[in-house]
Amino acid sequence: MPYVHIQITREGATVEQKAELIRGTTELLVRVLDKNPATTFVVIEEVDTDHWGIGGETVTVLRQRAREQGARR
Repeated sequence: MPYVHIQITREGATVEQKAELIRGTTELLVRVLDKNPATTFVVIEEVDTDHWGIGGETVTVLRQRAREQGARR
């Protein structure tokens, strides 16, 4: 009974995109590990960018800095 936990930042993934992630992850487990899709669980958790850190800074700050640097070019 596989359980897959996918964490992504909350930045507008559509219902369709999340459904595709669930479908694709399930299909991968069936194909590679011969798992039963009826007992394969895929959970998508969306995390606010203020709650996700990379290199000591939040994703919110990193994305804002990238936008500012892009505007300067």
